[in-house]
Amino acid sequence: MTGPMPHGDEPGHYELRVEGHLDDYWVEWFEHFELTRASDGTTALRGPVTDQAALHSVLNKVRDLGMVLISVQMIGPPAGSVGDH
Repeated sequence: MTGPMPHGDEPGHYELRVEGHLDDYWVEWFEHFELTRASDGTTALRGPVTDQAALHSVLNKVRDLGMVLISVQMIGPPAGSVGDH
């Protein structure tokens, strides 16, 4: 799938869920993403993604680090975005 991200020029806000609890060290590898450890033994990485190429870059990092990817979903525009343009 190619083309602009939803909400015009604004990046989408995504959540990637991976298996296991990641240490805070990994925040450096996933710039602009917030890590949240869940009680089910997974970690959610949430943050803005500017376009499809940037999303694939993040997914490549997950793959290259050998992490088990459980889900990827768009959770909305980044904080501070209001309405459609």
